[in-house]
Amino acid sequence: MTENPTLLVVILNYRTPELTLKAAGAALADSDQLRAEIVIVDNDSRDGSFDQISKVIARKGWSRNDRVRLIDAGRNGGFGAGNNVGIQAGLADGTRPDFVYLLNSDAWPEQGAISCLLDFMHATPKAGLAGSGIRGDDGVDHQTAFRFPSIASEFEGAVRTGIFSRLLARHIVALPCFDEPTQVDWVAGASLMIRMSMLEQIDLFDETFFLYFEETELCHRAARAGWECWYVPDSQVVHIGSVSTGMKTWRRTPPYWFDSRQHYFTKSHGHVYWAAATLAHIAGGTIWRLRRLLSRAPLGEPPRFMRDLIAHGTKNLIRRTPSVGSLAPRILEDKQ
Repeated sequence: MTENPTLLVVILNYRTPELTLKAAGAALADSDQLRAEIVIVDNDSRDGSFDQISKVIARKGWSRNDRVRLIDAGRNGGFGAGNNVGIQAGLADGTRPDFVYLLNSDAWPEQGAISCLLDFMHATPKAGLAGSGIRGDDGVDHQTAFRFPSIASEFEGAVRTGIFSRLLARHIVALPCFDEPTQVDWVAGASLMIRMSMLEQIDLFDETFFLYFEETELCHRAARAGWECWYVPDSQVVHIGSVSTGMKTWRRTPPYWFDSRQHYFTKSHGHVYWAAATLAHIAGGTIWRLRRLLSRAPLGEPPRFMRDLIAHGTKNLIRRTPSVGSLAPRILEDKQ
């Protein structure tokens, strides 16, 4: 590794041109003293985003010295596929970068955020991935460091009962917002530094996923290959969240979420494990619903989630490879 490593910043756009340009501007300012280039990948937005972003890049002079490039993905293959396009593009001179930094279009690194991650990775040779400390535009910290999902975590997350949470505390997926760099299982992909030599060993994002679980699976593959994943809170990023996907306003959990969940469990642990994890979630959710008869607490999940989970599990009990992403582009277009 060189003392002055090269960096490729990848920003994925899907129908959020104004936010994408804001993210690119923030990344450009924060990487000004680094050997860095930015590539914006338009994920087949078909709403004029590509032309709008291209014009602003030209007007602001961002393309000078290949600091910012814009690429058309040609199809909307989802989060992982779109980022793979950017990663595979490499640097403008045709060489591969030492590190890749993934930045969501609705996320803005504060001053020093990118160099903080880069310095940490450079000083920690076993670190394959490192994520930032993230907070919303309201100043509230987001939980973006996690344990890997498991059968136990599926039950705990669904049962929502103190006694079970205490018994299964070491299986709870969401971790607290640590004050110091902390090794974790996986981190959110909104602001994520990745070592390129690790990707060359374990491969890029699995494009079977359309949305959700793709960074979890990448980190799981990395861990199996002996790489570490770190949460680095000194790298601070503001993130709105779920702008492209519309997750905050879901009226119902889309099929691709269940498909991605199944693919993660079956690929990482096997088909039987996925079935057991689904049964654990159903068991926990049933207990929670019985408790709600007395407490009248909010359900805490999209409408018909349990029925959709059961229907998906029943349909795919025999089928071992779900049709991940088959409905996602249409569903996402409906959310815009």
